[in-house]
Amino acid sequence: MGGFFQPIFFAVALFLHTAHRTVQVVFNLNWQSTVERTVTGLGYELVDTERSPGGLLRVYIDRVAGDPAGEFITVDDCEKVTRQLQHVLEVEAVDYARLEVSSPGLDRPLKKPADFARFAGAQVDLTLKLAFKGRKKYRGELQAVADGGWRLVFDDGKLEQALDFSFEEVRDARLVPVLDFKGRRFAPAPADAAASGQEVDGGRER
Repeated sequence: MGGFFQPIFFAVALFLHTAHRTVQVVFNLNWQSTVERTVTGLGYELVDTERSPGGLLRVYIDRVAGDPAGEFITVDDCEKVTRQLQHVLEVEAVDYARLEVSSPGLDRPLKKPADFARFAGAQVDLTLKLAFKGRKKYRGELQAVADGGWRLVFDDGKLEQALDFSFEEVRDARLVPVLDFKGRRFAPAPADAAASGQEVDGGRER
């Protein structure tokens, strides 16, 4: 009797497990698309999102290129996005414990090809998925090349070299912080900043 029911039970359990994973994937795509739609709808760029097991949602925003309001994310910007996201996430029934909205910081990550295009000419810290000539990490000037790929021009201490690579070969890429008050990403923080990185916490009671 047990031998007859065991395969059926296993099949049902496998189906439920697969269905659960499918729901999780759809849920993750839904909340991420909700966040992106809300942030871009307010006129900002969504840089990245993080979701922790404890229910913390972190959202990193930046100004779009050429924004007439300026180059730097302020506390007011973070508060504006936080309020709108709290409303939208509640309407969309997205479960979370706490929401944090902040700027990406001086070492902003480059997460998509459009980021590479926007920051061509900037100094970038690059980590490859696979080592090239025994190393994965490089720092240099990011440049676009004619075939749609990318080039990092760097100095190895002896002479200037160039590393050509594709977006698919990149594990991580970040802007090198520029300690120059005239530089793009080094604006003095307002006195009432909630935390370094212009972070604003939108707590939610459960």
